[in-house]
Amino acid sequence: MAPCSGTLRLDSLLGSTFWRRPSSDSPPLGSLPPLSSASLRLRAPKFPLKTRLFSIPHSRLFICNASSSSTTVAEPEGIKVSSVPTKPIEGQKTGTSGLRKKVKVFMEDNYLANWIQALFNSLPPVDYKNGVLVLGGDGRYFNKEAAQIIIKIAAGNGVGKILVGKEGLMSTPAVSAVIRKRKANGGFIMSASHNPGGPEYDWGIKFNYSSGQPAPESITDKIYGNTLSISEIKMAEIPDVDLSRLGVTKYGNFSVEVVDPVSDYLEVMESVFDFQLLKSLLSRSDFGFTFDAMHAVTGAYAKPIFVDKLGAKPDSISNGLPLEDFGHGHPDPNLTYAKDLVNIMYSENGPDFGAASDGDGDRNMILGKRFFVTPSDSVAVIAANSQEAIPYFKSGPKGLARSMPTSGALDCVAEKLNLPFFEVPTGWKFFGNLMDAGKLSICGEESFGTGSDHIREKDGIWAVLAWLSIIAYRNKDKKPGEKLVSVSDVVKEHWAAYGRNFFSRYDYEECESEGANKMIEHLRSLVSKSKAGEKYGNYVLKFADDFAYTDPVDGSVASKQGVRFVFTDGSRIIFRLSGTGSAGATIRIYIEQFEPDVSKHNMDAQEALKPLIDLALSVSNLKDFTGREKPTVIT
Repeated sequence: MAPCSGTLRLDSLLGSTFWRRPSSDSPPLGSLPPLSSASLRLRAPKFPLKTRLFSIPHSRLFICNASSSSTTVAEPEGIKVSSVPTKPIEGQKTGTSGLRKKVKVFMEDNYLANWIQALFNSLPPVDYKNGVLVLGGDGRYFNKEAAQIIIKIAAGNGVGKILVGKEGLMSTPAVSAVIRKRKANGGFIMSASHNPGGPEYDWGIKFNYSSGQPAPESITDKIYGNTLSISEIKMAEIPDVDLSRLGVTKYGNFSVEVVDPVSDYLEVMESVFDFQLLKSLLSRSDFGFTFDAMHAVTGAYAKPIFVDKLGAKPDSISNGLPLEDFGHGHPDPNLTYAKDLVNIMYSENGPDFGAASDGDGDRNMILGKRFFVTPSDSVAVIAANSQEAIPYFKSGPKGLARSMPTSGALDCVAEKLNLPFFEVPTGWKFFGNLMDAGKLSICGEESFGTGSDHIREKDGIWAVLAWLSIIAYRNKDKKPGEKLVSVSDVVKEHWAAYGRNFFSRYDYEECESEGANKMIEHLRSLVSKSKAGEKYGNYVLKFADDFAYTDPVDGSVASKQGVRFVFTDGSRIIFRLSGTGSAGATIRIYIEQFEPDVSKHNMDAQEALKPLIDLALSVSNLKDFTGREKPTVIT
């Protein structure tokens, strides 16, 4: 190792913030507090013994490690940048919604920093040099520390400005909205979505492009490739940013603006919906409303939107304070993890309308009084009522789309309204291409994700406002004391017009990866040998395949997206491994049966689907491959 030279100058150290390469027993990469003349002698020995600090002319600071040394790199004007040596770290391949691991993994030496630098190494310089990037997250544990790392690396790579939510908070749909409204080059989202948070749980990071949509696979593949060869991290020597105060802080020609995470997003919502119509519903004395923020990021949005703007009662918001560990809960809005809301809605005197959102605010669950709306039905009902109830769609939707595992309820709406329709793989980025090309307005995933082309992410609060708009429109002429049209009324009328798609999803979380992969290979083997007309119990096979998708916009191909068994009566069984977990494998089985007979629409879904569920478990040999007797979650 070439020795560092120079003298240690006290005047160059006072008030500075120093970065160091952590050792195996040191805290995560971060900054040490500013040094004062009184504390310099006491603080200096706190560096690991193998690290030595030196100064060079013009007060530039080097951080030398026993194995390798930092060097100065080409710098933006007025900022000092160090090249921090690093090595590739295994396991940094991005999934369907970014990189997700246990938080302890991200806190290891350079784990997060490597991925962020690999991202900058993967982007064309024109996409970020002197540009504007957005930064926000769901408030989970490690977000504030991660934000400082991301800001410093962004500055070190020549980004001009970072827009970051106050306290590091900004929902995923809000990040997309801010990117689009501020014409930013892209944005970082610090979230593991619906996965639990806290020191023992999950953390995640993803990058959205200038249209506000998640980065395409062409970029995420490059990021992964660069994580395998990375050797340095470009780190700006700037202090930590105070995320608690709104305003702009400048460092040379780089600046950080701490912004209100709600204001831009709220402005977009006001351009989509009729807020006066919504207020007329939520302020009614005979309409009960409740929203469960699950101690996640939408807690920061619920009061300003539902209470302050739309007149809902303050006590209609539950679990409204965002917490780093989501109050020890699992911020996934479904019948299992949002059980408190379900109990309220199914109680004797429950409210008329209930909703919940997830960790980062992009998912939603809709409930009526003693009535659960499946996500597949939800997007279909929104699409069918959008033109009359939502001003944004006054000219009608441009097109509709769903993810492949989502039920065919939306297909029926597209057919009846004579609208273009698309079936895409799981992952919101596939919708984004269609939206950018002007082919798509409303879309959804059965995994409680619903949205439109107002942004390029699924949007939990948007879905709640869409449903409230439908209910408000249907009741706009109802006088106090008259019976209101309910959520269940709207859904049952929809079934009568379009037929009911009975649908359920079985999740087997954190299975052993080896057994899960063997099960999928077993199913692919069955598909390769399958023939139309084969009998599967009482069902006749129409076709079986491993779903592949060719993007009609850019021609890209996504293969092996889920094993499907489709039967002649329209029934379907689908198997896929989820890419949103942080440990093991999550097996998802989707079961669907179309029922046009109105007299059968009130059957319980599990009862209606039992023959198909039994068939799915038999065909997959799931118990033999995984050892699992029961699913973790049924929706």
